[in-house]
Amino acid sequence: MLNGHSVAGQVLVLQLALAVLLVVAAVLALVFQAQDASTREARQLSVVGAESFAHAPGTRAAIRSAAPGALLQPQAEAARRASGVDHVVAFRPDGIRWTHPDPRLIGKPVAGGSYQRALQGDPYTSTFTSALGPAVHTTVPVLERSGELVGPVSAGVRVQRANAQVVDQLPLLLGSAAGALLLVTGGAALVSRRLRRQTRGLHPAEMRRMYDHHDAVLHAVREGVLILSSDGRLLLANDEARRLLELPADAERRPVTGLGLEPQLSALLSSGRAATDEVLLAGDRLLAVNVRPTAPHGEAAGTVVTLRDTTELRALAGRAGVAQERLKLIYDAGLRIGTTLDVGRTAEELAAVAVPRFADVVTVELLEPVLRGDEPAAGASAELRRMAVDGVPEESAIYRVGEVLRYVPGTPMATGLTSGRPVLVGDLRGSDAWRRQDPEGTQRVLDSGIRSLIAVPLQARGVVLGLANYWRSAASDAFDAFEEEDLAFAEELTARAAVAVDNARRYTREHTTAVTLQRSLLPQTLPEQSALEVAHRYLPAHAGVGGDWFDVIPLPGARVALVVGDVVGHGLHAAATMGRLRTAVHNFSALDLPPDELLNHLDELVTHIDTDEARAAGLGSGGRGADDEGPWSGGTDGDTDGVPAHLGRTGITGATCLYAIYDPVTGRVTLATAGHPGPAVIRPAGTVSFPEVPVSPPLGLGGSVPVEITELTLSEGSRLVLYTDGLVENRDRDIATGLEQLRTALAAGADRTPEETCSAVLDAMLPDHPSDDIALLVARTQLLEPARVAEWEVSSDPAAVAPVRAACLRMLESWGLAAIDFTTELILSELITNAIRYGAQPIRVRLLYDRALICEVSDGTSASPHLRRAATTDEGGRGLFLVAQFAQRWGTRYTPGGKVIWTEQSLDGGRPEPGPDSAEDVLDQWDDVPAL
Repeated sequence: MLNGHSVAGQVLVLQLALAVLLVVAAVLALVFQAQDASTREARQLSVVGAESFAHAPGTRAAIRSAAPGALLQPQAEAARRASGVDHVVAFRPDGIRWTHPDPRLIGKPVAGGSYQRALQGDPYTSTFTSALGPAVHTTVPVLERSGELVGPVSAGVRVQRANAQVVDQLPLLLGSAAGALLLVTGGAALVSRRLRRQTRGLHPAEMRRMYDHHDAVLHAVREGVLILSSDGRLLLANDEARRLLELPADAERRPVTGLGLEPQLSALLSSGRAATDEVLLAGDRLLAVNVRPTAPHGEAAGTVVTLRDTTELRALAGRAGVAQERLKLIYDAGLRIGTTLDVGRTAEELAAVAVPRFADVVTVELLEPVLRGDEPAAGASAELRRMAVDGVPEESAIYRVGEVLRYVPGTPMATGLTSGRPVLVGDLRGSDAWRRQDPEGTQRVLDSGIRSLIAVPLQARGVVLGLANYWRSAASDAFDAFEEEDLAFAEELTARAAVAVDNARRYTREHTTAVTLQRSLLPQTLPEQSALEVAHRYLPAHAGVGGDWFDVIPLPGARVALVVGDVVGHGLHAAATMGRLRTAVHNFSALDLPPDELLNHLDELVTHIDTDEARAAGLGSGGRGADDEGPWSGGTDGDTDGVPAHLGRTGITGATCLYAIYDPVTGRVTLATAGHPGPAVIRPAGTVSFPEVPVSPPLGLGGSVPVEITELTLSEGSRLVLYTDGLVENRDRDIATGLEQLRTALAAGADRTPEETCSAVLDAMLPDHPSDDIALLVARTQLLEPARVAEWEVSSDPAAVAPVRAACLRMLESWGLAAIDFTTELILSELITNAIRYGAQPIRVRLLYDRALICEVSDGTSASPHLRRAATTDEGGRGLFLVAQFAQRWGTRYTPGGKVIWTEQSLDGGRPEPGPDSAEDVLDQWDDVPAL
């Protein structure tokens, strides 16, 4: 350890020398500190002595007295002895002393000009060297209350010699120094011993040669080397590591997480885990990184890192990254394209997916037949409509969304449409064919920075549906110009969108077909009638058309039938079934059946439909599957429009219907419902009610529960509201809530017209995405004026015909209908005579003056008259033939007490065109008509 050639010996000698120097420095510091303390103490004592005497009681008065010296000298000496200063001197402003410890100096001027600062009113302290050594004196002005100077006072103190203090402290100082020297020597010996063990007794030259060798190897290798501490700080980095990682000059001792490395590389280095040839990105380089932990001599583990530049693999890795990104883009396209069955929305989704991950700008155009749901024919007109623009504002595009395009032959777009293959234009600036379409517009595109194009036809099942154009800009940071290798990806991406477009096109075709069918089956116009002012609305569900329908059917006697129905399900089957049921309702209405009988007949029809379809589907003659438990089992299903669940199964049509007849003569409504929600009634005052209507089972259950009739009497101006359950019930709203909302919407306006009521109800009730069809019918009641109604009782005597006929003619004259009195007289004579001859009491005649003249003859029998052709030799049998010839319509309806035979005549006296066997021919052949 004492060998001076070893590193340990040299360190020991240096430590001992440093210890001696530190002891000497400490002694000198104590001496200087003692001198400085003596000076500070003298200054403080001088200031205190001067200030105390200057402000002592009597000092100012003594100075103002006639003999200041005699008064001040004793006081000054007393103050000097009390304060411990060497002298206290008071003198005049001109420097003549009043007091001094040496009486010989009293009256003598003060040497020097140090008191001049005090004459300005400020205390002044100075240090000077006297004959007895360093001294400090302080001069303080004595002022009047007014601030006037009366005379300065000075106090001086001699600074004690520092050597005396040092001599007193010398034994303690030397003892402390010796102890410190021994302590330092022992510590140095321990350090040197440990250092000798760690350096293995090597001489400095040997260690230098070893360091130079290691340093040369470390910095000469072409691999980066890093040494990191256990807490993730950089301890060493060779030149290659600094170059590869572009480390700052002060990188050592800093955490690797703060060196600005790539996140993955920084995370690996700071984790401390072992790694072997992990390829990570560092700036524009790819590095193979190896990490090995090390724990020398049991200390905390660190890590050594080697870095190898593998930039030559960059191109391969880049292509792999592009391929991975494109696979992800294809996957995302499968999720994001075709979310709806709308061709326009699908085109927008294609553009949104491709920008900006594949192209800077995307435009999509579709052929016109595709928008209508048709399949484009080969060689047909190539008119396209732009459906989507993404990547630039729409107003910046040459063609905006919705505009029709026809590409000039030879352009990349036209070539792609014709060939069915994608077309690449690497640099649009050199493409004359592309400019041919629109020179001005294409120049604007070039001015905006667009440089490259791929035009890909949208093709599905071998049919071209449109065109997708992918554009790249020269200013793009993410892409270069399109290359040949981009064609396959563009074609794959477009093909996925084309399948979605084709699905949407076929759905559009089917939806259009279903809508067209349903619209054709619904009333195109409402018939003219005077009993009701009617408004209606029909809204199909977003998912497709359904089976909701409504109808307004004029009936004999100025009455009107209102019908609202609902067939379960959506699509063509529901629309076709709705058409069959609506036709059936019309046919049953022609028989003038009451609502309950009509619904019973309709129920039988639906049952037959179910049976036929069930047989066709192999479900058996009953129309139900083996698992059906009965008409009311199973509750309701979410997609059956409020009909029991089993009605929505295969082979079961499932339908509901509400049928109401309004009579404007009495203001009475007769209605019945089969599984359908009851109507709402708005009284003229604005009150809204939902009359209790017995609800029978839906149609198709085979009459298991009888249909009941409800009668309501409405005052003129009341509104009758009929609707399907799609208005008041959906997935987010139960029927009770829907009815309450409907009540609120109807009560908001008492004076609304039916049209305004329909609009207000839909505004308040219509959901954003209706899941079911909605049919709404609003009818405001009107009454036939009493003056336009005439009625007579007729006895069973044939002689009663003439008086009744005469009364009818007078009534016609009062109504101004003399033009039809002859035909009316003929018709009434025949009908009344037949009622007397073949009918039973009571017999009544009623005339109604409405849009037509209505003649009604009722009797108490249910025997039905029949129209037949009488032979030439027959004396009778021509009466109903004459009635049919002169009346526009005629018929029979049955009542609980008998029947009514009715006719309708045009008010202008119009009659059918003459022909073979016309009424005139019959009258010519048969001059004697007994019934007349």
